[in-house]
Amino acid sequence: MKTIAPRFRHLILLFLAVTGALLAGAAPASAHAALTGSDPGQGAVVQQAPKQVSLTFSEEVAMSSGAVRVLDPSGKRVDNGKVGRLKGTTYTVGLHAGLPDGTFTVAYQVVSADSHPVSGAYTFSIGAPSKTSAVVTDQNAGGGVVGTLYGAGRYVSYAGFVLLVGGAAFVLACWPRGAGIKPVQRVVVGGWTALTAATIALLLMRGSYTGSGKVADIFDMALLGQVLQTKTGAALTSRLLLLAAAALFIAVLFGAYVKRAEDGDKKEIKDLTFGLAVGGTVVAAGLGATWAMAEHASTGIQAGLAMPVDVAHLLAVAAWLGGLTTLLVALYRAPSIEASAVRRFSRVAFCSVVVLAATGLYQSWRQVGSWSALTGTTYGQLLLVKVGLVAVLVGIAGISRRWTGRITASAAAPETVGEQRTDSSDTASSEGSVSSEGSVSSEEVVSEEKEPVAVAAGGTNDDPRRAAQLARQRAAMTTAREKRVRDADPHRFGLRRSVLAEAGVAVVLLAVTTVLTSTEPGRTEEEAKSATSAAQTQAGPLSLKVPFDTGGQDGRGTVLLDIEPARTGDNTMHLYVQRPNGKGFDVPEVKVALTLKAKNIGPLTVTPDRIATGHWSASGVQIPVAGDWKIEVTVRTSDIDQITVSKNAKIG
Repeated sequence: MKTIAPRFRHLILLFLAVTGALLAGAAPASAHAALTGSDPGQGAVVQQAPKQVSLTFSEEVAMSSGAVRVLDPSGKRVDNGKVGRLKGTTYTVGLHAGLPDGTFTVAYQVVSADSHPVSGAYTFSIGAPSKTSAVVTDQNAGGGVVGTLYGAGRYVSYAGFVLLVGGAAFVLACWPRGAGIKPVQRVVVGGWTALTAATIALLLMRGSYTGSGKVADIFDMALLGQVLQTKTGAALTSRLLLLAAAALFIAVLFGAYVKRAEDGDKKEIKDLTFGLAVGGTVVAAGLGATWAMAEHASTGIQAGLAMPVDVAHLLAVAAWLGGLTTLLVALYRAPSIEASAVRRFSRVAFCSVVVLAATGLYQSWRQVGSWSALTGTTYGQLLLVKVGLVAVLVGIAGISRRWTGRITASAAAPETVGEQRTDSSDTASSEGSVSSEGSVSSEEVVSEEKEPVAVAAGGTNDDPRRAAQLARQRAAMTTAREKRVRDADPHRFGLRRSVLAEAGVAVVLLAVTTVLTSTEPGRTEEEAKSATSAAQTQAGPLSLKVPFDTGGQDGRGTVLLDIEPARTGDNTMHLYVQRPNGKGFDVPEVKVALTLKAKNIGPLTVTPDRIATGHWSASGVQIPVAGDWKIEVTVRTSDIDQITVSKNAKIG
């Protein structure tokens, strides 16, 4: 057994490292609402200054004052700060009159319907593109140090919920005697403490997380007041209130319940168990609902069904993984645990897996929606990793069930033999037995206690220091004996190893689940892409900005390419070649080639005519079929310096 503790520590360190890597990789939260359209459009060049800017998102978003900012070429704000809702998911902000020509920057920072922050920026030009000094420096929503801390807080809150609910369920449903075991109590109380601390931290960080991303803003009480008025703030506040009820539940479970069990009043124990089971289920379901009401389940299709399914999923996870953790602690720290308790948990775990499979299948269909999203989106790929981990966990659980069967069989044999013994032999056997999983002879127990008894008989009982020393010796010998008994049974030892492996996989599984909750669902990602493509198709003129560098002298610059109306049939193409400072300049040659690989069309070569310094144009450009076209721009800046750059764009 000397090798078990180091291995245990190494496993824990390994899983913590993996967990940290997963959380670090998820640090900025993925946007769950996408910008699908705007007016003026991205990269568009308009001849007259617009009166307002409108933004269209893939779903409803929450906007505060200053959520949309418009900056002129010098970086000065030119919007009036009044954000309004035009219709559906389209929002507007008014602009000042008399705007100069040049390139303007539109920056937005909003919160999607499932509580995740979304930020971004794009440019449009009035009259003609120009050099702009507008820099968006304070958009760090969902990222940075605060984003990392917020992600860690989410993981701790999930872990605390699992330990609190799963540990309490394990005691009530599988091992009532465990309510009086200190290590088991620490699991449940530790889960409550972790969930409470994480909830308070998330509530404080929420304003900075969805806003500036600055650590200093975590303790801004004005931001906290704004958070309390949001859906997420209401959910976190409700969670704290339910945790107060959970504290009362824990006090009764580890107080009155244990006392009644010691008194042996079976009727009172039965009534109290029923009351705790009902009250605990209500509190646990309420805690689970605080996630369901503010995250993925609360938005999208079938939200009314998705939220209770999400609660059932969370409760099943807690019953399985939280009970597993409590069982692991009992196997390592408790003096004994009955084989019947292990059998009962095995049945609870099996039922939890069935519920997880059913609810997980529904959630997967709802969040992914298609086979292409399952393999082609981050959410789908993470979901496949989660399914793989669950499969591994179920496989290890099968091994644990076999060890449970062996423990049950070995526990039945002593009971049969004990029926044939005399009362005196039964007494001696019970004194030397810690549990049905392991036993030690009564002679060994007596031999261990001889020395302290002999010393005490020598008249040292009057010495308080000596008495305390003897008490410590007896406690140490009792602990050592209990540990030796726990480690003596090969079946219990095998079960401990398999349960430890389960718990290790569960740590990683919980980390992947946390990342999933902050990742854009595959269905919404694909819908956003489709909406963006559709918006681009309907937006009219296509504008592209293509940087180039031929490597020669004066060989760097940018090509601004406009195609109007960007439809099938005749189109007009304009190209503007600019130096890095934004000024137009002539190059010996510039040409364009269009290719549609999906239909094996192209390359269709376009050679524009020079109109003015840095400006080329071509009319009658034929786009035969709508689709995702590859646009290649070839720029020659000298007799030998030439480069071809490309971009894809939806045309038609």
